[in-house]
Amino acid sequence: MDKFDLEDPLTSLDGHQSDTISALFSSESDHMPSYNYFQSLKTSDFYVSFRQEAISLILQAQYSSNLDPYTQYLAVNYMDRFISWQEIPQGNPWIVRLLVIACISLAAKMKEIHFSFSDFQKTNNIKVKQRDEGFMFDPPAIQRMELLVLDALNWRMRSITPFSFITLFVSLFQLKDPPLTQALKDRATNIIFQARNEINLLEFKPSIIGASALLLACHELFPLQFPSFETSVLSCEYVNEEKAMECFNEMQEMVNNEMSESIVDMVSSSSSMRTPVSVLDCHCSKSENEGTNSTMAATVTPENREIKRRKLKGFCNQSSTMKISQFQPCE
Repeated sequence: MDKFDLEDPLTSLDGHQSDTISALFSSESDHMPSYNYFQSLKTSDFYVSFRQEAISLILQAQYSSNLDPYTQYLAVNYMDRFISWQEIPQGNPWIVRLLVIACISLAAKMKEIHFSFSDFQKTNNIKVKQRDEGFMFDPPAIQRMELLVLDALNWRMRSITPFSFITLFVSLFQLKDPPLTQALKDRATNIIFQARNEINLLEFKPSIIGASALLLACHELFPLQFPSFETSVLSCEYVNEEKAMECFNEMQEMVNNEMSESIVDMVSSSSSMRTPVSVLDCHCSKSENEGTNSTMAATVTPENREIKRRKLKGFCNQSSTMKISQFQPCE
């Protein structure tokens, strides 16, 4: 597999040839989750919980495996696309962990960086041992899941993401100062990373997310130049103006909510006095969050909870065309 630079994939295009750009826009839908997946997330608590847990585990790889944010983003892309095409059986808490390891492994291979299965699993199992759901997977099991992911994604691993369009859209608006251009890219990149958690943004194409992130970054950093930049981006023949503005509004709300939460956290952490009422409020909020944390955790049987650690050495069904619902841990 070829290395794919998620940070600036268009820099290798000589003058941004129109045929190459057209192909990029025309094929981006092949690298998105299915529309049914977006609907499932709006109606199914199970899929929401599954996705939240998967993203949480992927983000933990930053600390246990020192993965960069772009590799994590690619792993989330694989995960979303996979579960949008595969029915995920409920009541098997090990599935999300095996899928996450496989997606991170594939993303690391695409970026040609090292990823240690054992280091990630050891760190992850320490974090979850209070729920008695520590599972260890050996290389053959992980490789089989990688093949299942590859098959579900039709081997389209050089994903077209919002980062694929950043350089193109920035080039439409000539910023003469390189540091300002880099600041715009950096802020848009951070917004895209932040947007990966938002379910409402999954329905938008990568190009729309990239364009909207740049518009929001320009609105924040260069408000006086925003009208001109907006005109430049929205005049692009491949950009749906209505969708771009809808995505822009969703992102702006997301950023405002994050800022509000940060202010609340800062005020809470700086408070030296804690009353019994405030402590009770925190306890209730934590309990409510734990109660809605993971549907899979709620479906674990008492027998499973008695098992502190389980070594999965492979899968009994060796068919290369099997579905995830057919996976059974070998005893």
